Amino acid sequence: MDWLVLGVFLALYLGMFLGGLPGLALDRTGVGVLGAIALVAFGRVTPEMAWEAVGGATLALLAGLMVLSAQLHLAGFYGRVTEDLARLALSPPTLLALLLAVAAGLSAFLVNDTVCLAMAPLLVEGCARRGLDPQPFLLGLACAANTGSAATLMGNPQNMLIGQQLKVAFLPYLGLAIPVILGSLALCWLVLVLQQRGAWRTHTPIPSLGHRSFTRYQTGKGFAVLAGVVLAFSFAPWPREVVAVTLVGSIANIIVVEQAARLGVVITPRQHLRVGLPVGALSLLLAYGWICLNF
Repeated sequence: MDWLVLGVFLALYLGMFLGGLPGLALDRTGVGVLGAIALVAFGRVTPEMAWEAVGGATLALLAGLMVLSAQLHLAGFYGRVTEDLARLALSPPTLLALLLAVAAGLSAFLVNDTVCLAMAPLLVEGCARRGLDPQPFLLGLACAANTGSAATLMGNPQNMLIGQQLKVAFLPYLGLAIPVILGSLALCWLVLVLQQRGAWRTHTPIPSLGHRSFTRYQTGKGFAVLAGVVLAFSFAPWPREVVAVTLVGSIANIIVVEQAARLGVVITPRQHLRVGLPVGALSLLLAYGWICLNF
């Protein structure tokens, strides 16, 4: 075992967990770059190996889809969806179920990080206005964004990389993944509802947010491009990164927690673990069983 590599790995993940390393003015991105530099500097990875490890096609695909997701954010689409959800006269468990469905659906076809970044602050505001505890809804947003993004080969960077490297077909993968995704969302809802034990209401100061006006034309343009991307991924023989760049997940948990903290809603690692651990473990078992049945 190479103890230097292990030490760099542990330090990198500690920095990701803490948001930086004590004594260093670095954010998570800086910590990741520092870890890569350390491996090259100490000769564990050659410059050639480091360059070959960069998935240019996947980065191009991710960049294109993030531009598309940003288009919808700037058009006010995410804000309109979140505000409309928060206004619905539904019981908290029903509202949570609808939130999970919407967040998962958006994250399946748009980069889940951007979905969380756009929806989390408005979700806090909506819950505060209704006197609801934002924590279960924020945890549900994080879980649904991660779960939904696994439904397609364009929902998160991991799936993009796997799809690119293994040349996985878009529609067959979607058909195989959907049952697992639906089961995982149901497990997420059940865990959150059981842990709340009916205690859905609390006082949260209403944050002051700057709202983007909703633009139908820009939103329609974004979804027209998205439809073109999905159709091209499904039926065209072109490389996916070329499609994404021409036409236009998991950091999602961290984004939700940080966005909530800026608005005065604290989600501790223990609270996140209470939801993430059972949902993750049960979802993995569900996926394993489904794969065994189909292969």
